Amino acid sequence: MRELELEGILDFLRGAEQLKNTLRSSNTSNGRHESTAEHTWRLCLMVMLFSNQYPEIDILKLMKICIIHDLGEAISGDIAAVDQIEGVNKGVEERKDLELLLRPLQNDLKEEIITLWDEYENASSKEALLAKAFDKIETILQHTQGINPPDFNYKFNLSYGKKYTDYDEFTSKLRALIDKDTQALAEANNSPQR
Repeated sequence: MRELELEGILDFLRGAEQLKNTLRSSNTSNGRHESTAEHTWRLCLMVMLFSNQYPEIDILKLMKICIIHDLGEAISGDIAAVDQIEGVNKGVEERKDLELLLRPLQNDLKEEIITLWDEYENASSKEALLAKAFDKIETILQHTQGINPPDFNYKFNLSYGKKYTDYDEFTSKLRALIDKDTQALAEANNSPQR
């Protein structure tokens, strides 16, 4: 690998480091906001732990999709599902941010990452669909573990991402287990309906 290419990768990695500082609306179990990098880490851990459930899936491709699915958030941050505006496609801006972040990379690496990101955004492969399922599952799992504000809407989580988490029997079963915890938290906290 040439020095110029190595410098480009290092510049990209410096930019991607911002995911460690990009906060999500989820709280950790000690009450601080979770970073996008932490969300991505546990999403990848889930893929590793459940990979034997999916012998027909290209696990390396799935892992790559999970690693890059929120990469554009390093530029403009995360927009929580409850804060998204109906009819506004947050993916358009996120893709522009991703393209900006990828500028230091050689074309082959840029193209690989953009192709995987587009696949995820459009849910156009088995791997992308499974990544979306696990992404939503990781999020609702975090919402059952975090120290959430008093007005946290647990009931929202009971339907959040369902079209993706119903990917197959396994993800539906996993979701159902987490939904039990969510329901218990909703009842205990008298969660508001939005």
